[in-house]
Amino acid sequence: MTEPDASLTAEPWRLRYWSIFVGQALSLIGSAVTQFVLLWWIAETTGSVSALAMAGVAALMPQALLAPLGGVLADRYSRRLIMILTDLVSALCMVVLISLFLSGAIEIWHAYVMMFVRSAMQAFQAPAAQASAAMLVPAEFLPRAAGLNQAMMGVMTVAAAPLGALAIGIMPIGWALSIDVVTAVLGIVPLLLFAIPQPSRERSADQHMWSDFKEGVALVWRDPGLLHIYAILAGVVLMIMPSFTLAPLLVLEHFQGGPPHIALMEGLTGLAMILGGLIVAAMAPKRRVAWFIWGFAISCFLLAATAIPGPEQFWMAVAAWALSGAAFAAGNAPLVALLQTAIPNQLQGRAFSILNMVMGLAAPVSLVAVSALGETVSVRWLFIFMGIAGGLVALAGLISKPLRRLDAAEA
Repeated sequence: MTEPDASLTAEPWRLRYWSIFVGQALSLIGSAVTQFVLLWWIAETTGSVSALAMAGVAALMPQALLAPLGGVLADRYSRRLIMILTDLVSALCMVVLISLFLSGAIEIWHAYVMMFVRSAMQAFQAPAAQASAAMLVPAEFLPRAAGLNQAMMGVMTVAAAPLGALAIGIMPIGWALSIDVVTAVLGIVPLLLFAIPQPSRERSADQHMWSDFKEGVALVWRDPGLLHIYAILAGVVLMIMPSFTLAPLLVLEHFQGGPPHIALMEGLTGLAMILGGLIVAAMAPKRRVAWFIWGFAISCFLLAATAIPGPEQFWMAVAAWALSGAAFAAGNAPLVALLQTAIPNQLQGRAFSILNMVMGLAAPVSLVAVSALGETVSVRWLFIFMGIAGGLVALAGLISKPLRRLDAAEA
């Protein structure tokens, strides 16, 4: 069980939490705007499923391969310093990409390289941020913090697509990408002003990082409930991850839309995710395993429904995509809270990094498979297949005895 830092009762933890939370939210919005702009530029420039799949691999593979190292470092060293340095490197990468766009020297491979480097930084930043959450708030606030974080992801989705479409419409892509640099700075400032408590841990002087990593693997492997959660998440990611990379192509080819259409689609989805996150924050559900399984399953089936309407029924696709986002938020926030309370904080960096690695390795595999299928199957049918398959994988959790026991114990 996670033990919050004693300073949470000795100092105004709310000011520290909200300052860091808002700073990171702004930074994530900037990163999401960048992702939208780059994916749309690649889709419009190439019109190729393979090109978008390659972008997805570049944005995911480094994070998956380096996640174990990131988790070990997050449990060994200052999580705040790790977050500051990784955000700074990501911002510098974006400065390089901006200069290439503005000079007219940009090539597709430049975007891939920058996505690769930023993904590597995310491998270190993500476990540090995820493991820090439990040290910033009291234990009883964790479910609500997870819900607020999910709502923040919805805000990110709401803001990213409209801001990206607006930026593309009124300025060169190079300047549009500068939004990411500004928001990265806004995310770093609170980390310079506030300390993040680091859990104390006993470690012999000769204990190596490989031993630390094996300790995290053993935690997951020996707990049947955690092991089944990780397996289900890997299966769901394997099925549905390409849909998020290929969404611009679905709008462009099947619905004959443009940036405003994808912006509307993503914006309404963000609002739905905010609603789902706020519901979780207000209810603080106890049976978090059931919420996680049903939330993910419903989200996947609705994702499949996004591609079913005809080209003239875009509004139906928008509704299905938005409801899918709400269902995902309602399932993901309880899952995060469950992991943060069930895993000791001194192991959370490694536990979350292993989860990121598992899902990160599943994503490129699915993107490569979809890239091959995309040459013979339309993007519409790819969406339908991925959504149905992902929903069935999530529902497999209902027949898992360890998960049923975990759900009953929580209830």
